[in-house]
Amino acid sequence: MKYFFLTLIAAVVGMTTAVGQITGVELARNKQGTAFQTNENDMLVRHVEMEAPIVVCGGGLSGICAAVSAARHGSKVILIQDRPMLGGNASSEMRMGIVGVRENQCQEAGILEEMQCRNFYYNPLQRYPLWDDIFYSTVVEEPNIRLLLNTSVRDVVMRGEEIAAVKCWNSNNYTEYTISGKLFIDCTGDGILRLSGAKYRRGTEAKSTYNEEHLSTTVANNTTMGNSILLQLRKTTEHRPFYAPSWAYHFTDEDFNYATPKSTIPGVKIHYKYLNQVSDNNFWWIECSGKAFDTIFDANEIQYELKKIAYGVWEYIKNHPDGRAHDFELVWIGSIPGKRESARYVAPHTLTEQDVVSGGHFEDVVAYGGWGLDDHNPNGFHNKGPAGYDYPIKQGYGIPYDCLYSVNVPNLMFAGRDISTSHMAFSATRVMATCALIGQAVGTAADMIIDKGTTPAGLRKDYIKELQDVLEDDDCMLPYRWRKIYPLTAAAKTTAENEPMRNGIDREWDGQDNGVYAATGEKHLAYTWAKPVSASGVRFIFDSDLKVRGKRMRKLEETSERAKMPAEMVRDFRVEVRIPATDKKSSKLHVADPMAGEWKTVATVKDNYRRLVKLDFDAVETDGVRIVVDKTWGADKAHIFAFDVK
Repeated sequence: MKYFFLTLIAAVVGMTTAVGQITGVELARNKQGTAFQTNENDMLVRHVEMEAPIVVCGGGLSGICAAVSAARHGSKVILIQDRPMLGGNASSEMRMGIVGVRENQCQEAGILEEMQCRNFYYNPLQRYPLWDDIFYSTVVEEPNIRLLLNTSVRDVVMRGEEIAAVKCWNSNNYTEYTISGKLFIDCTGDGILRLSGAKYRRGTEAKSTYNEEHLSTTVANNTTMGNSILLQLRKTTEHRPFYAPSWAYHFTDEDFNYATPKSTIPGVKIHYKYLNQVSDNNFWWIECSGKAFDTIFDANEIQYELKKIAYGVWEYIKNHPDGRAHDFELVWIGSIPGKRESARYVAPHTLTEQDVVSGGHFEDVVAYGGWGLDDHNPNGFHNKGPAGYDYPIKQGYGIPYDCLYSVNVPNLMFAGRDISTSHMAFSATRVMATCALIGQAVGTAADMIIDKGTTPAGLRKDYIKELQDVLEDDDCMLPYRWRKIYPLTAAAKTTAENEPMRNGIDREWDGQDNGVYAATGEKHLAYTWAKPVSASGVRFIFDSDLKVRGKRMRKLEETSERAKMPAEMVRDFRVEVRIPATDKKSSKLHVADPMAGEWKTVATVKDNYRRLVKLDFDAVETDGVRIVVDKTWGADKAHIFAFDVK
């Protein structure tokens, strides 16, 4: 049974503790009765007990995708986030760009692409506060999710080797939560559920540990990549000098007077501080030292250090006599540093550099990455030399399920930056688009684990192929394989030009289009059957233009340029079924002529912004199903990659 409920324990000074079930509405109202409240009868700290089969800790992209995927498949989920908004490094607090695979044909889809298209639709001016609410809407629209913002995990309760509950604190509403569950997913990046005793690693291995080619460390140590703080600029017509606070660093040309040679190794990039590329507005290199600072315990010191650097950098760039930034002004500076590296759990498999470079051919592949081995210098901004090295890799390397659950805590899974990798492999898997795919995979797996009454290890043993099929059906491409089409789709007849819609390849690939075009009003995108079949739903993949790389939020603060929805995406459409003829002769005629017969509309959609669309309708006996496109987002014809009938 998939359920969640909550109990309020009123800890009132001088009164007996009362326990009773309450509804979410009652909790929101925080009923206090009619009595005047004093220190003798008022509640100082509220204690709330909650329970759900799946508890997700961390509301960045991996946590959002984990919670939403589990909820959409039917599980009740509690999502815990320690900030007032969702999104993590992608939120308005950090404003990191979402990056992942660098090759167009491998661009990430799934829930991540849905949210990015949703952002184009609801937030065309790409304002960051509205971007936060794209994440928020995606979560709160799911009735199976209970969201707790401003809530930090501070402890765990164990039941033998398993996690029984997490203890949390919300400083906004002075509430202590005890949240019980069957399965816990750590998407915090820092791995707070290590409190359970789960095995983990922090730092950089010795080169000999995994014989990784691009790792130069001979002795294992605790250094990591550092945190960064970002700036946001906008164009201006008037130059006014910028003055950094007295406590900030104040830089001169001498501070950046060192050699910046390019790599002589084919494909390898050496990154430096991009002090002259102001229009790019990408200040990732304002990075604290992961050697001098602990990226978890030194959070306050890191914030101060990065502020000192950031203000000093902008003062240097803005006021430089060569005028490089005279037509830009600073409109925003981050307060919360974006984290790269902290802790990594130990799972049955540890992903290594060799796995990434070789393409990640795993039997249990459930996600993929495509960012390079992008290893930053542990000395951060103050290193007088390279800020990092970027080694090329194959696109779409596989990430196995065996990296995503604990070796010693049976009901603990993880997604995002804290999965089981070496330091070098982590330098590729850490980026947010990859984390989002991993989150969706783990959330889908979690629902299946609850539904089948098994464990993460049990799913790996008995149901991994089923998990892979479900992920592909949810528009998560997996490397080295293609999606299985539905049996009804395979049994249908259609015209030759419609065949790409049922080849299982839901995107352009290796020069092949794998889609079909349809002008508005055309009725040729149809499947027919020789005998009536029972149909109850359809699945479509519309062209959301994956070539618009990640549909990232703008780096520069603009005021008027609007993001445009993918022009060839279907906007308005109808799904129609054909009522079977009553005699064999006319039935054969219908199969020969898909446009003949009586057609009935079973679903109508307007203002669609999703690439993946699944529609259910009451089961109907039919010998034909078709889609009729009524409107696109601007193109003369719609482009459709997949059309399935179930």
